[in-house]
Amino acid sequence: MFPFLDIIPLILQSFLGAFMDPQFLAIFLVVLVLIAVQYRRMEKARESFFGRGARRIYPSILAAAGFGLLGGLAGSIVMVLIGLTLSESGLMYLWPVAILLMLINMRFLCFSYAGGVLALANLTLGFPDINVPQIIALVAVLHMVESLLILASGHLGAVPAYIKGQGGKVTGGFTLQKFWPIPIVVLAVMTGGTVENGINMPGWWPLLKTGVPGNPQDLVYALLPVVAGLGYGDIATARSPQEKSRLTALFLGGYSLTLLVLAVLAQQSETLALAAALFSFLGHEAVIYAGRRIESRGTPLYVPPEQGTRLLDVQPEGPAWHAGLRSGDVILALNGETVTGRDDLFQRLRGSLWPVLVDYFSHAAGGNRQATLRPPGPGLNWGLLPVPEEDEDQYVEMLTTGPLGRWLQRWWDKIRS
Repeated sequence: MFPFLDIIPLILQSFLGAFMDPQFLAIFLVVLVLIAVQYRRMEKARESFFGRGARRIYPSILAAAGFGLLGGLAGSIVMVLIGLTLSESGLMYLWPVAILLMLINMRFLCFSYAGGVLALANLTLGFPDINVPQIIALVAVLHMVESLLILASGHLGAVPAYIKGQGGKVTGGFTLQKFWPIPIVVLAVMTGGTVENGINMPGWWPLLKTGVPGNPQDLVYALLPVVAGLGYGDIATARSPQEKSRLTALFLGGYSLTLLVLAVLAQQSETLALAAALFSFLGHEAVIYAGRRIESRGTPLYVPPEQGTRLLDVQPEGPAWHAGLRSGDVILALNGETVTGRDDLFQRLRGSLWPVLVDYFSHAAGGNRQATLRPPGPGLNWGLLPVPEEDEDQYVEMLTTGPLGRWLQRWWDKIRS
């Protein structure tokens, strides 16, 4: 009989020891490579605006791995606390279903949709043979970890973009995309184990039944490490990336806690299990809808000011960055002469060989400031990205439809016509 606090060192030992297993390490590295590909794509998007990347790929990958390790450890402790067992979680079905749903729409590459579909299939068709409360709890805990990761790092590395919104108007904003490899430790019921190579859990545990006959305190469990992946995608136009990620983390945290409560209640009746299955994806859709609605109804931040030129983003470690300019600042004058717009700004900076005195309004400080902007070196630029103005021909449309979704849409259009 172990008090729960005595189990935490065992979780930590299993968590760290997993990386000594060549198979586990290989899977973790494969997930990390896939994440690296995504960060490389994001860096190319940044290069399309600045003409030069910020060389953030390797720091971003290391940060993603570090946050993923911390999130995975926190998630492992919660999973053991609620008694989530891998043998009944249906994990083997989640990835194939999630990938199939991704072909319909990219945002469906999320366990909230795959888990909900699998749970509904089990409740209505009897297939696959999974424990519905367990799979819903797995979705809830993973999203709980995701909300914490978004809160801590969702705003880091935000990529500037010209975004076409409702009514065809193009405004400035940021695309927020983060990916994390999540190593987790979960429980597995040992069919032939002994106390010497397993864990006897305390009598008050678990919140979720294992689905295995016998009393929980009489069963023997092993701590089994697995690898998962989490991703976050969003846009910020009416809020700064940090404010938007905080809001999303709040919504997602509320969703995950509600879903976890429903997973525990789902053990009581099939009706509650059905409610949990439906909330798995409908609740996630509600989180996305609420975030987009709040953003679309807000006043855009990154639009041209009445006077001067507003900056959408500033390239880190570039000349403008070292001068103290940041996202949201408004350049009012160069060498005492008023700046009338983006074209005027770049025309006057182009070919300048001498330091330029910049008068600007600091968004962070809430007042006017003055700085010296030194010319960039050969082959470099000033590191300034103004907000979009009229007649922009380069912009991002937030479309996430996958190839199967596009095919289904064409097929449906033919039927309607």
